[in-house]
Amino acid sequence: MGADMTQQIPGLGSGSVLIKVTTLVDAKQAGWDAYVSQHPEGTGYHRLAWLEAVASAYGHRAHPIVATGAGGRVVGVMPLCELRKPFGKSEWVTQPFCDLGGPLGDSPAITARLQQAALDLVKQQGGKALELRLAGGLLDDSLWREGKGEPADTDNSPAQLPAKVSMLCPLAESSEALIKSYKPKLRSQIRKAEKNGLTSEVVSSEAGIRAFYPVFAATMHRLGSPVHSLDWFLALQRAYGEQLLVGLVRFESTVVGAGIVLVNGQRASIPWASTLAEYNHLAPNMLLYWSLLARVTDDGCHIFDFGRSTPGEGTYRFKKQWGAEPHELRWLSLDVHGAEQPQSAAPSAMATRLRGWVERVWQRLPLPMANRLGPLLRKYISL
Repeated sequence: MGADMTQQIPGLGSGSVLIKVTTLVDAKQAGWDAYVSQHPEGTGYHRLAWLEAVASAYGHRAHPIVATGAGGRVVGVMPLCELRKPFGKSEWVTQPFCDLGGPLGDSPAITARLQQAALDLVKQQGGKALELRLAGGLLDDSLWREGKGEPADTDNSPAQLPAKVSMLCPLAESSEALIKSYKPKLRSQIRKAEKNGLTSEVVSSEAGIRAFYPVFAATMHRLGSPVHSLDWFLALQRAYGEQLLVGLVRFESTVVGAGIVLVNGQRASIPWASTLAEYNHLAPNMLLYWSLLARVTDDGCHIFDFGRSTPGEGTYRFKKQWGAEPHELRWLSLDVHGAEQPQSAAPSAMATRLRGWVERVWQRLPLPMANRLGPLLRKYISL
């Protein structure tokens, strides 16, 4: 695969750059993760571990693309996954099951070439489109009506605002400084959880994943959404090792809150966090997030990515109280010629009703049945 997709690119930097679609093993040997860890836009999702887990747990094909310069030095990377469907053509996406995962490069010219190499491969393999999930800039929170995801009635508020945003929070130099920066109400909520008898720990182990999963599965069932398999999370833990942290909150001996954080360089991202609804009056989510924020801050992280949110909704407001601010999520679908395909700004009324019906049906399934059926569907849902 690698030799056929090699490109010489003259005129970039001090010499030529080689673009190559390669294997997970060869990408790792080339220094992929070292490059991602020092790139200012690198995230835990860009690390090879994500693609490794996708391939291991769900059998989807990974096609990492590497750009190298003089002396074989990595100057750009682009994750790419072929999401194989049981019927029809494969779906090609930079990273499935997460918010971000576009190309990273030393220059815009290199990232453009990486993207073109991905489009060439999609076309060669008979695919129709490439999905890119890119990070964008800081958004002005005043563009939305207070407490709502609707445009504010101002001259500066565009009619079309993103339906989803990424919530990013700068961290202090230590957990002690971080908690001092919070408003008294937030500190009181954290203390309330501890006074309610909750305890927390942060681990990086298979045992942590196994403690996390029942809480996560129960939450997905309550929301009416198919759950990822336990094997998926175990594959992530094996692939990330110490770069994956599991936060656990207990009431007596019961795990009532759990979340997973991925660490890359000075940035931490939390793709999943869940609590058991019957214990929410004890505020386990407050202690869960604080324990994870404190850990990554003391480990030297400077940015905490709270993940995707809908402006105005409860999770958006929850994340803002910790200091997170909205950033654009640029999700693009390109045809094989690189032209952007139009995407619906909002689902139709019929689609919304159908989704609500499916969620209600799923919620009525017995939990053991939902946990067996969910992964069979979830592996084909790219978000």
